Amino acid sequence: MSDADAATVARPAWRFDRPDDEQPSLREVNASVAVPQTGVWFRRLFAFMGPGYMVSVGYMDPGNWATDLAGGAQFGYTLLFIIMLSNLMAILLQALAARLGIATGRDLAQACRAYYPRPVNLMLWIACELAIVACDLAEVIGTAIALQLLFGIPLVGGAILTALDAFLVLLLMNKGFRYLEAFVVALLIIIFGCFAIQIFVAAPPAGTILHSMFVPSSEIVTNPAMLYIAIGIIGATVMPHNLYLHSSIVQTRAYERTDAGKRDAIKWATTDSTIALILALFVNASILIVAAVAFHNTGHQDVAEIGQAFELLSPLLGLSIASILFAVALLASGLNSTVTATLAGQIVMEGFLRLRIPQWSRRLLTRGVAIVPVVAVTALYGEKGTAQLLVFSQVVLSMQLPFAVIPLVQFVSNKNKMGSFAISRSVAVLAWVVAAVILVLNCKLLYDTVAG
Repeated sequence: MSDADAATVARPAWRFDRPDDEQPSLREVNASVAVPQTGVWFRRLFAFMGPGYMVSVGYMDPGNWATDLAGGAQFGYTLLFIIMLSNLMAILLQALAARLGIATGRDLAQACRAYYPRPVNLMLWIACELAIVACDLAEVIGTAIALQLLFGIPLVGGAILTALDAFLVLLLMNKGFRYLEAFVVALLIIIFGCFAIQIFVAAPPAGTILHSMFVPSSEIVTNPAMLYIAIGIIGATVMPHNLYLHSSIVQTRAYERTDAGKRDAIKWATTDSTIALILALFVNASILIVAAVAFHNTGHQDVAEIGQAFELLSPLLGLSIASILFAVALLASGLNSTVTATLAGQIVMEGFLRLRIPQWSRRLLTRGVAIVPVVAVTALYGEKGTAQLLVFSQVVLSMQLPFAVIPLVQFVSNKNKMGSFAISRSVAVLAWVVAAVILVLNCKLLYDTVAG
């Protein structure tokens, strides 16, 4: 028997594992974070904590702020149920992404390349690159707005300054993946703290908050304006590049590459992402709640832009630093999101094309494509044009979402590819329902945006 035949016998036909001649995802940090094999459960959970928090960044990036602000200002607490629903969808999809990465040793881009024909892969790659650029566009705009609000830097200058974060990401990656995760978590703590203070000052009614979060209102469907904002919240929540990102960075842990080791890793990785996304739920809900208290309850229901919110927040809440806290959280959100876009861009390019370029050049390329339209639109149309560009970036993201969700659910529910790691029939049905809901709602959001 030849070596090739022996390898075929050793690897079951149903397995979708990465072959030995294929480079691992993010090979420079793959299996670089030690995982204790024994000890208390908390030590093992701590070893796996990190990827979930990096993924959660995409669920509280500047692109989400506009829809949350508009929802709270116009309709009070009613759309909290939609934020909860979209977050539950995100928890499920990110758990599936982690499962795919750990079980197969491939990220989502590599899995697509191994299964789909070349023309389909090129289409998926282009769609994902557009999604990353659109996400980067929102980050540039959000960071530039935060720099203007905090330091008076013109939007054009702030957009250009965002190019410098390419070197920050490069520095952190060179020091080790744990340093990159620590940077992300530190900024998340800042965001959490800023909104915790604002929620404490706003003192919203707890009973009303809980009721709105867990009991849907029929008005969400019957009121066209509310339905539009609700669709926007869902459309801006699940980020397509996050699914590629998560399926890769969970492999940075040095868990045992056996079936038992993979099952254990899936359990801890899912726990990590679930906890992190609960934090994202708090942040998104806080934006809406603060907007409801400060704007909806005071007759300022027309507030929908970040600049307006900054100007009105302190006087309406009665806290002098409320606006500063709001802008600091926005800046931290924009900076944090650049990290995930950098890694996602590298993962997508290497996974679909097996093309590797230096991280700094990849980052500058992506950021440059995002900066150019921001600078051009700001110079020609001012702040109003920038706000419209932010909305447009979310529409582009919505268009790309099915190109990530459908392959992911298809892979993890297929026993011929995942074997014993395939999800159960009930979870598969739920995942396809979520995929269908996201697809329909995003198509409606796109139609309403174009038609309106």
